[in-house]
Amino acid sequence: QVQLVESGGASVQAGGSLRLSCAASGLIFRDYVMGWFRQASGKDREFVAAINWMGIRYHGDSVRGRFTISRDDADNTVYLQMNRLKPEDTAVYYCAADRSDTATTSTVRHAYEYDYWGQGTQVTVSS
Repeated sequence: QVQLVESGGASVQAGGSLRLSCAASGLIFRDYVMGWFRQASGKDREFVAAINWMGIRYHGDSVRGRFTISRDDADNTVYLQMNRLKPEDTAVYYCAADRSDTATTSTVRHAYEYDYWGQGTQVTVSS
C-alpha cells in the first residue's frame, strides 16, 4: 500500500521560511517523479515543483527563485524548501508521486499525471 505523508506545514510571517517533507512508503521511490502541488481555498490545484529520478527539477512560475525541491532516495523523502514566503503562498500543500517513464516540463505540471497523493499539510503566511 502506497503512502505519502506530508509534514512541516505551519503558520509563519511573510518573508519567513519553511521546509516541507513528504515521506513515501510502499513504492520503489527512486522510480518515481515526485511533485508538490498546492490548493488555496476556493482555487484550483496549482503545480509548485517536481523532481525526476535523475534529480532534474521543475518549478512553477510563481515560486521559482524562492522554493526549491529536493529528494533523498535513501530516506524515500522529498522536500520543499520555501523561502521569502508571501501571503499568496497560503494553501494546503500536497505531495504526489508519478510512475511515468518520461518527465517533461509540460507533463510534470499536470495533476492527472500523478498516481498517488498525500493528505496535505497547511501552510499559512500572514502579512
